[in-house]
Formats: sequence, C-alpha cells, structure tokens
Amino acid sequence: MSNAIRDLRDRLTQELGRVVIGIESAVDALVIALIARGHVLVQGVPGLGKTLLAKSLARALGGEFKRIQGTADLMPSDIIGVHVFDEGARGFSFRPGPLFADVVLVDEINRTGPKTQSALLEAMEERQVSVERSVLPLPADFIVLATQNPREFEGTFPLPESQLDRFMLRIDVGYPPRAAEAQILDRYGGVLAGAHAALESVAVIDRAILAEARAAAENMHVSAALSNYVLDLAAATRGHPRLALGLSTRGLLALQKAARVVAGLRASDFVTPDDVKQVAPWVLAHRLVLTPEATLEGVRDAELVHGLLTSTPVPR
Repeated sequence: MSNAIRDLRDRLTQELGRVVIGIESAVDALVIALIARGHVLVQGVPGLGKTLLAKSLARALGGEFKRIQGTADLMPSDIIGVHVFDEGARGFSFRPGPLFADVVLVDEINRTGPKTQSALLEAMEERQVSVERSVLPLPADFIVLATQNPREFEGTFPLPESQLDRFMLRIDVGYPPRAAEAQILDRYGGVLAGAHAALESVAVIDRAILAEARAAAENMHVSAALSNYVLDLAAATRGHPRLALGLSTRGLLALQKAARVVAGLRASDFVTPDDVKQVAPWVLAHRLVLTPEATLEGVRDAELVHGLLTSTPVPR
C-alpha cells in the first residue's frame, strides 16, 4: 500500500513542476503535510515563488485558494469573516473570510500582530471557526501555508510558541540554483508571459490518491523501539541546557506521523530511525525555544537539532 504515497508525490511533483521552478524540494514537505493533515511554515526572503507554489497546490487538489497578506493593521475579522445586516432578510448574516478555503496562504504571517495571529489557532488545530455562538467547519482537506520573513527584517512580530507548534513543518527556502533561475528567465522572462498564467496547465489530481496515501501511512508499522527513539529525542530537547522550551506532545506526534510518510516515500512498510532523522529538522527546529544566553551567542535552532540527532542513541 505504501506505493500510494509515492504515487501522490510523483503526481504532485509532475503538476507543480509545470509552474514552479527551483523549489521542488518543498514538494516532499507538502506531501507530508497533506497526508498527515498538517500545516507548513515556509521561511525565506520574498520573491522566491512561495505564493505560486500555494496556488499550484490548490489547483492540483481541485480546491479553492485564498491569500491573506499579513500587515500590522490586519484584524481577526479580516480573515475569519464578519456578520453584516441583510436588509432583505431583516437580520444579520455571516460573510465568511478568506480562511474558509481549501488552501490558505498567509503571506508574511509575522507582520501581523499577536491578536490576529491567535485567530488562526482554532482553525489550524480543530479545523473549525467559532463565530458568535456558532461553530463553522472548514473544508475537509484544509491546509495553511504561511510564509515568514527572517527575524532580522524590520516590522516583524515573533510568532508565539502556541502558533509555531501548530505548524507541523517548517521549511527554509533559499535562492534557487543558477540553472533554475536561468530556466525561470527563459520561461517567464517575456513581456507578456507570466507564471500565474501557467496555472491553467496544472491538472487536478484524483482525491482518491490522497485517501489511499493516508491509509498507507496509517498502516505503516512502527516498532516499540522506534517509538522509544522518538520519546528519547523529545526528552533530550526538554532537558537541553540551551533550550528554554523543548518538544511538545503535539510535536512528538507530528514527528512520528511525518516519519510514517517518509517511510512510504522510500516504498517501505515500516519506519526506521533514518526516517525520523530525515524529517526531524522540519518538525523540531521551529518548536525549540532557545535560552536568552544561547540566543545572544548566536546559536541556531537547526544546529541544536543536528546536535540532538547526533547525541541521541539510535536503536538497532
């Protein structure tokens, strides 16, 4: 059954590759998030095609795409929706905001204030929104892709720990290789040509493939030794002298779920420690809160994850 996971990855790679060039490494992260029903935080400088990637994903899934631009004056009602008075019905009716879509891109999420950031918490965790006295469900395959500027950028607000923990994965997107940028210039460098116009070439993937991939991930064998290894990694983060906050239980679950999908990507029926190591940088780095001393010393979260993976004994 694990071939279903590879089939989904191959189909997404094919369809997204019709439009997106140079950030194909993000496809595996999207596959993991889709199968495990998680969300993805994309960190990098502006202008690398992250919006185009989200639009291509929505079109490949045959779902609705909405974009939210993070600004300092963005309010929770701007993304959730608002009740307005309907003259004809002589009463208030709810007008849903952009959060009610299959694929939601929150661009520059750390430019919004903490109050607006917190409006996403319920939606990302429970896939529902509470408005007045009503609870409104979100689409079944609801997924949030959020972009984040580096902290050194002016006018950014650090995301709270509760918000970061709701992102299953964080991927860092850098500048594409020279060959990829040359291909971008060749394909989209014309006066009338545009990357967003190429979205029409993206075909919709059969949702049955996604359902089969999820079933394959759920049936992936996880040994007791492997579960203990994941627990050991979590314990190592919680007792690390340079960490003020270690891995949460939600993060622990995300690590094992992501490792299940990675095992399927290599056509295996069981999860190995190498699968855990492969996804650990995506799952752990953004969840670790450094001590003030470590921050002043310039320690990076990715370095700590590498050290944890090196020092934690691997089961045979």
